[in-house]
Amino acid sequence: MPDLILALDQGTSGSTALVLDRELCVHARATVEFPQHFPQAGWVEHDPEEIWSSVLEAICRVLEGLDPARIAAIGITNQRETSFIWDVDTGQSLGPAIVWQDRRTSDICARMKVHEPRVRQLTGLPLDPYFSATKLAWLRAQYPGRRLAFGTSDSFLIQRLSGEHLTDASNASRTQLFDIHQGKWSDELISLFGVEGIELPRVVPSAGLCARIRTAAPLPDGIPIAGIAGDQQAALFGQGCFEAGQAKITYGTGSFVLMNTGSRLVAAGQRGLISTVAWDLGPSLTYALEGGTYIAGALIQWLRDGLGIITSATEVEALAASVPDSGGVTIIPALAGLGAPHWRPEARGLIAGITRSTTKAHIARAALESIAHSQCDILEAMAAELGGPLKQLRVDGGASANNLLMQMQADLSGVTLLRPKMLEATALGAGMLAGLGIGWWKGLSDMSATLPVDWEFKPGISTDKAQSSRHAWCAIRDKA
Repeated sequence: MPDLILALDQGTSGSTALVLDRELCVHARATVEFPQHFPQAGWVEHDPEEIWSSVLEAICRVLEGLDPARIAAIGITNQRETSFIWDVDTGQSLGPAIVWQDRRTSDICARMKVHEPRVRQLTGLPLDPYFSATKLAWLRAQYPGRRLAFGTSDSFLIQRLSGEHLTDASNASRTQLFDIHQGKWSDELISLFGVEGIELPRVVPSAGLCARIRTAAPLPDGIPIAGIAGDQQAALFGQGCFEAGQAKITYGTGSFVLMNTGSRLVAAGQRGLISTVAWDLGPSLTYALEGGTYIAGALIQWLRDGLGIITSATEVEALAASVPDSGGVTIIPALAGLGAPHWRPEARGLIAGITRSTTKAHIARAALESIAHSQCDILEAMAAELGGPLKQLRVDGGASANNLLMQMQADLSGVTLLRPKMLEATALGAGMLAGLGIGWWKGLSDMSATLPVDWEFKPGISTDKAQSSRHAWCAIRDKA
């Protein structure tokens, strides 16, 4: 009797497979990393075959000792704007996948700036290389005369797993080719970005039977794919933010603040936030207000791989806690430009305030502070948009396990943070959507009780001290 859900989380630096039961208890977990490629400054690529291999290996590992016949359904969540193309006739991947962090289409966005008001009106998104449409236009130019299919990584995986070409509205809404008011692909946008004739995926609900596994070892044929959502929307769902006004921060490679706005589409462009589709559970779309930064956990990876001051990401908390402050060091984590609410793709990272007494501990502490300050930029914009500050936020993602970072975030933002026992809310959300899609639960309320809070972080410094720290950091940020 099938009694387990397989959740696949295809992320920016690795692919995770998670096996869950109806009570959302984790039976097995496996993560397989894969490389990112940087062919030149500002370019970030993935090899689609390396991604596919990482997913298959994660599935094999997570099923060790488990009967695959126990898998009742599969949920898929994914890095969102990363763009794949393949040959319609052969299904063969063409070239690299262009990663959401990639900046190569900055010039295209600059030339199209006159169209930004209309693009934002239809999509909720500013013109920025972050999103998929200009990536797709660039890719198309590399393969003239070919019949191309496009997808984000959910579509790529579903095509490999089932032969179907599908996505859901949460992923489609990140492409800048999808009208989030009408809930469908926009011929106007397709023409504007010059990507006519490319096969786009069919948009299906975020929960419900949409495809079945076909010749994708080690999984038996026929298992339904029943849940799909972009990673940040899946995390919002996995945190149980089912009601309008509930919000979360996910600390992954980048970091993202999302607030559920229900059936209300908030036009938030003036303050640098974006409107997006949260999920489609019918009969209408659920929307979210979002702000994201390109660099969060990636900054810790850089401390490890670029500077070599730590050997593993888990060391950074103890190193940063070994000093009482950053010793005057400030880091602006604009390694791939500044995202929301600034949208400055030309910005570059900055380390300021170094002296002869600066140690790697000061740099580590400044790095954690910079991650927290970047979220405060978004939270302040969100508070201005909503007419008042948030009182409470849920947090998840790998870096949310860092108690020092979480306390810094609560102190600087003045917001209480709730951290769940299950930090992998992204994969959890995909599994919950799949379970909902096959009828494991009658509705959203049935799932809420299974999402306990593990820790609460309350602000521990004065408002004046927090504001002084914010003012000093922002002054340096504006020089990046």
